[in-house]
Amino acid sequence: MSILGVNNMLEKVYQNTYNSYNTDIVKGISFSEKLSNVKENSSFENMWKSRFPGAYYHVMDASNIPQGVWDRNDYPFEKFFQENVDKSILDWKPNGSNPSMTDSSVQSRFNSTLGQNSIIVPPALEEKLKNNPALADKIMRNIDYLFAWNGYPSIPDGNHSALIVLDENGEVVRWRLTSGGGLVGPTEEEQRQFETEQKKKAEKKAEYMRVLEESAIKRAEIQHNQYQKNLRKISDNKSLATAYEKNNMPYDLPIDLLIASSKLF
Repeated sequence: MSILGVNNMLEKVYQNTYNSYNTDIVKGISFSEKLSNVKENSSFENMWKSRFPGAYYHVMDASNIPQGVWDRNDYPFEKFFQENVDKSILDWKPNGSNPSMTDSSVQSRFNSTLGQNSIIVPPALEEKLKNNPALADKIMRNIDYLFAWNGYPSIPDGNHSALIVLDENGEVVRWRLTSGGGLVGPTEEEQRQFETEQKKKAEKKAEYMRVLEESAIKRAEIQHNQYQKNLRKISDNKSLATAYEKNNMPYDLPIDLLIASSKLF
């Protein structure tokens, strides 16, 4: 099972799911509704904790944790569900094969986080969020879509937990949504679609950079050839001028070139 971040490719999926899901939570409280009750100058941390009373808010950059590491069932994600987090968790490396999700120790760790919520905000994003309620609102709405897409309850309960990792632009790059039945997330088909889309983007970017490089080389060659041509022209004109001064002008040159050279120097 793979846990993917919110991205533009999934935006329509989120939006369509959210629209239908929202009709089922009329009595619930969405992020957007909750935000209307929070003062505009409130920090993003206050908004998060207002949505999830007792939730954890950590300022550290976890966005670079490799996806393959994050996906493992033995990754100690439960350590993010506490006030003080040892940053060595950001460099955690697996030891041995990935245990099965049905393993009793894995299920025990999953269950230990039920009813709790945590979000990880990079220092660079924390700085951007200062006095920026529009960015905070965008992040909240993206998380709302993520929850709706995964069938996560609009009102926190003791049978679910959420761990959200943001990048410096406020995008959700990692997540773990846990229910009493275990983790939930994108299907393998959705993962393949995402990876295919990312590969296409990478190929387009590589092709664009190649074209830019070729264009730069061509422009440099043209400029070099023009420079050499101008140097030869200046050299030829100086030679003509010198010959003219010594009355040693070659008479087989075109008359217009002879006249022009006499005016240059």
